[in-house]
Amino acid sequence: MPQAELIVLPAELLAEGQHLMTVCNACRYCEGYCAVWKAMETRLVFKESDLNYLSNLCHNCGECYYSCQYAPPHEFAINPPKTLAKIRLHTYELYAWPGPLAKAFQNNGLLVSLLTVVLLTGSMAAGSLMMGGRLFEPVHDGNFYKIIPHSVMSLTFGVVGAFAAVALLIGFLRFWRNVGESYSTLANPRALLRAAKDVLTMTNLDNDGDGCSYPTQTSSESLRWLHHLTFYGFLSCFIATTLGAIYYYVLGQHGPPGYTSLPVIFGTVGGIGLIVGPIGLLILMQRRNRDIVDKSQSGMDVAFILLLVLIAVTGFLLLVLRQSAAMGALLLVHLSLVMTLFLTIPYGKFVHGIYRSGALVKWALERSRQTKSKVAA
Repeated sequence: MPQAELIVLPAELLAEGQHLMTVCNACRYCEGYCAVWKAMETRLVFKESDLNYLSNLCHNCGECYYSCQYAPPHEFAINPPKTLAKIRLHTYELYAWPGPLAKAFQNNGLLVSLLTVVLLTGSMAAGSLMMGGRLFEPVHDGNFYKIIPHSVMSLTFGVVGAFAAVALLIGFLRFWRNVGESYSTLANPRALLRAAKDVLTMTNLDNDGDGCSYPTQTSSESLRWLHHLTFYGFLSCFIATTLGAIYYYVLGQHGPPGYTSLPVIFGTVGGIGLIVGPIGLLILMQRRNRDIVDKSQSGMDVAFILLLVLIAVTGFLLLVLRQSAAMGALLLVHLSLVMTLFLTIPYGKFVHGIYRSGALVKWALERSRQTKSKVAA
């Protein structure tokens, strides 16, 4: 595995993170809110690796800020959501592979995404026309492989998907070593199951049923449920794509799937989730307290949300208009959006889910070690 380039926190940010944890560790008023504060209490000194771990364990719910007696305008100026968000952004660059791509996307997330979509659409349109694809003609049976041959589509997405998978895997392994864990600890089934439960239920956004203080000081479950819609919508679309491949390769159904087929059903359910969830999150973003967010991440966040929504919308349009003359252009735009998403997910908002899941696995391991220590004592 390629070795991660050593990138240290800027001295000012490191000092800010250590000041935050020192004050919070002395106070501990927020210990019941989420896993960050419980994990914090097991430490007396906070190295950069500890801050990297705790920042990714944070779910950015805001409860701690509104409950803190040392928050601004107090002279201590304790602001956990904003400080941890800034450190978390640093980790995206620290763990990313290749590193320069992360920096380019973080600085210009929305612009990079839009340019990538335009370049991919133009390239595929030129390629389709050169290969005799019926780009601007109606395909009466709705078979989009007459626009782009199946072999070309499979090869292209195979390469892009493999790149994204390798980049995400390298990033995760770099995170895992950076936070002080060996690869062997990933084989702990109890910790994996415990972390999976936390991930799938988003436990740390629940706060015993009260939800979290996002976008405003009033607690609500809205952030948790919108994340559920987005996550399970994405998962449903992935299942639809997998089923489509099974229909093609195993069942030999090379035509368009029927409206009542499993790929279309899962794709429809997933598409609804990827419209309602991300749009809801975007609305919450516009209403959030600007004092507790890192504004430099806004472009990256908006780019990810827009890609998800546009993928879902163009997917529905393809389903409805697949026998019209618009199908060819819609197909190229849709595929370009999907490819852009996969090319950028190792460097943008999506990757926080990977590192946060890893942080939850580490937290599960730490809890298990604490329990064993108490039993041994």
